[in-house]
Amino acid sequence: MKENSKILIWGTGNVARNVLANGIEGEIIGFIESKKTKSDFMGKRVYTPGEIPAEYDYIIIASSYTAEIYQKCKERNINIGKVIFLSTVKDQKGFTDVAIIKKILGTKNFANFCDEFGLWGDSFFMDDMEKYSALNIRNHFNINKGYLWPVIRDKYAAAGNINNYFWQDLWAARHIYKSKVNKHFDIGSRIDGFIAHLLAMDIDVSVIDVREFPGEVEGLHTIVDDATKLSRIEDGSVHSMSALCSLEHFGLGRYGDEINPEACFECFSEMQKKLAPQGKLYISVPVGRERLEFNAHRVFFASTIIENFQDMILKEFSCTADGRIEYKVDIHQYDNDEHDGNYRYGLFYFQRK
Repeated sequence: MKENSKILIWGTGNVARNVLANGIEGEIIGFIESKKTKSDFMGKRVYTPGEIPAEYDYIIIASSYTAEIYQKCKERNINIGKVIFLSTVKDQKGFTDVAIIKKILGTKNFANFCDEFGLWGDSFFMDDMEKYSALNIRNHFNINKGYLWPVIRDKYAAAGNINNYFWQDLWAARHIYKSKVNKHFDIGSRIDGFIAHLLAMDIDVSVIDVREFPGEVEGLHTIVDDATKLSRIEDGSVHSMSALCSLEHFGLGRYGDEINPEACFECFSEMQKKLAPQGKLYISVPVGRERLEFNAHRVFFASTIIENFQDMILKEFSCTADGRIEYKVDIHQYDNDEHDGNYRYGLFYFQRK
């Protein structure tokens, strides 16, 4: 390996940011996006796959779309032998010299690399095992190779993850807590996040989802049904309702639901019918330049959401992105935002007229 290798990073999202924060050995000369959305990133030029400069030593794939990028490399005749993949792809053949990869990636990134590819023997694990054995004085807690359970990724990980889901769940739960309701209705939000928050507050929660629920929990009432109709809910009966990162998926077939391009808009209408006068509604959807990314989700203009809830009064529009939250945002502020996989969630708090 050269003293100062020229490195290209394929990706400009959270994966790339984390890799850079952990430290890379070499000169980063630019970034690559499969679909170019920006001209520069972190002070360096952003290239398309067709614009990659000839003078580079390695490309690090720092993106969650590894399979697609691998295929793109093959289509563009990019030298796979100079590509370092940070996550596995079936039958991929990239750069494989572990000693050089360790030098380029640095201690923290290399630990994650070893975890991903099952290379615990090349990580810190063996050194730590020797240190432990030299210091241990309790026979019942000697290292037994029959009971090894290598955990590599946790050594340099942060104490937790404050991401978009964290903020949207906390945002909605705080509003509901302040409203002092004792019953709440939800459409498809996270059971192990937002719904758990409400149950901990002794709020009785009913959840509708097209998918089967994993089990029974005290205070949680589950309905397996098509949420676009809400046929089991009486009109004007709900005083508190939510749908966090669920509505954008309706009608795309991703979760086993029927294909229906109008599904989310039908649900918007039904939600308003079910709410009682002065009833409160909390929803979260991806916002930015409006488009469909089939079959994952839709991205909405914030104004589209507001226009489709004409029976409601908008009390708050906030946003969360990159693990941060912005309160009371102008509804048109992110109309041209394309995100490139690093999504911004619009947080809408409505009240029924």
